[in-house]
Amino acid sequence: MNFPKDPVMLLSVVNTALRDYYSSFDALVEDNEIDGDEIIAKLAMIDYHYDAEKNKFR
Repeated sequence: MNFPKDPVMLLSVVNTALRDYYSSFDALVEDNEIDGDEIIAKLAMIDYHYDAEKNKFR
């Protein structure tokens, strides 16, 4: 999967993937072999944080 650099676009792609394909953020990170900390930091820049209970960034 190709992840955009823009945080707002990244939010959309990640939340869509979490909703449609992955049961957790860890599963998304592992399956795509990406740096989860980098995604968390980039989305924190726009004040979005992962909610494990809802399985999405809010």
